[in-house]
Parts: sequence; C-alpha cells; structure tokens
Amino acid sequence: MSRARIAEEIATVCRRLYERGLIAGQDGNVSVRLRSGHILVTPAGLSKVDVTPESLVELTPEGAPVTPGRSASSEVGMHLCIYRARPDVRAVVHAHPPVATAFGVAGRDFMDAVLPEVIFHLGSVPLVPFALPGTPALGDAMAPYLAEHDAFLLASHGATTVGPSLRLAHQRMESLEHAARILHAAAMIGPPVRLRDEDVAALRRAREAARAGWDAEGARLVAGEDE
Repeated sequence: MSRARIAEEIATVCRRLYERGLIAGQDGNVSVRLRSGHILVTPAGLSKVDVTPESLVELTPEGAPVTPGRSASSEVGMHLCIYRARPDVRAVVHAHPPVATAFGVAGRDFMDAVLPEVIFHLGSVPLVPFALPGTPALGDAMAPYLAEHDAFLLASHGATTVGPSLRLAHQRMESLEHAARILHAAAMIGPPVRLRDEDVAALRRAREAARAGWDAEGARLVAGEDE
C-alpha cells in the first residue's frame, strides 16, 4: 500500500467514524505509522468528516513536524506514546463512541469475560484513569496498560484502539461500541453472566492464534509502502 493510499484510508476511516456516530465535531484522531517510522496523523481543529489526504500531518517518531503549515491533533502525544511502547502497532484510532464512553464516565471497564466477540476481537478492555486530554499525563496514565491490551476505555474521555493495520484498529473501535450497547442492554434485563473458564481459555487461545495473521497483514502493508 502506497503512502498516498494510506492517506486515503485514514480519510475514509475518519468519515466512517463520523457517519456511525462514533465522533462529532472535532472529536477523535487517527494515525498510521509509516515504514520510515514517521507518523501520519489527523490535523488539529478539523472535523473528521472534512479530513482529506492532503490535510494530514506527518511527524517524526519524536513528534517533530515534517509537514509545514499544519498542526497535528492535540492528542498526538498519546499516539506517540503507544507507538514507542508497542512496536507491533501500526495504527491508532481515538474516538468518543457514546455508549462505550458512558461506561468510562461511570467508571466501568470491560474486563469481565461475558461476550465471546470482545474476548476474541478486543481482549479484555481496561479503564485508564482520567488524565487531562492533550497532555503528557494521558500517555503516562495509559503506559501500564499498553503491553497487554489493544483497546482502552479512557475515564471520562472516549476510547482508543490499536492494531497492526488501520483496518483492524478501526474495526476494534466499532466492535467496542457495539459491545457497549449489548452490555448496557443486558444490564437492563439482569446481571451479565460470566462465561465458563474453559470457554474463556479457548477464546483466548483462538485470539493468540489469530494474532499471527493480523501481524502478518501489518507486515505486508509496511513492505508494500512506496514512500
């Protein structure tokens, strides 16, 4: 996939996040790590539905601007922190999915093993303690959770998903919100029932087996870049 195609994919994901109600206004940010190690990220101050490939901002791994005249998202520090901690991660999606965000506002996580789809596609989803958005404190708050998780609820501040490809990082965000809606509906009926330990273990093994394929997809995308 060429750099130009990656930029188009970021713009497409931004529109999908907007169209499915996972962001509004200037909410959210999306980035991809290029083969060079540079980061291609959404700009500050622009509604994601209006993001185009030309409006994206390129940064060095340290966060220094490569693209003149535009500022990166104020949340780019969180993205850089994730990329430093996770060499396997190639894409980061941050959004404010309404029901999942409501879980974070209420101080709830998705650590209970009650939905097979969550275990397989997302793993367990921790609640990251609140830190001011756009500050280094947010990366610091996420740091203890980064090694073991691919999706994160941020207390009072939306959610973040990661992946070896933008396709997978985006799918995880959609899956997170869908799971939140199911769990919220279930809570109206009665307490969610935890899956049997042996079933949880089988799902986790299946997730680890699938991870090799996910990582291979990311590696193919990196190898195919034309920068």
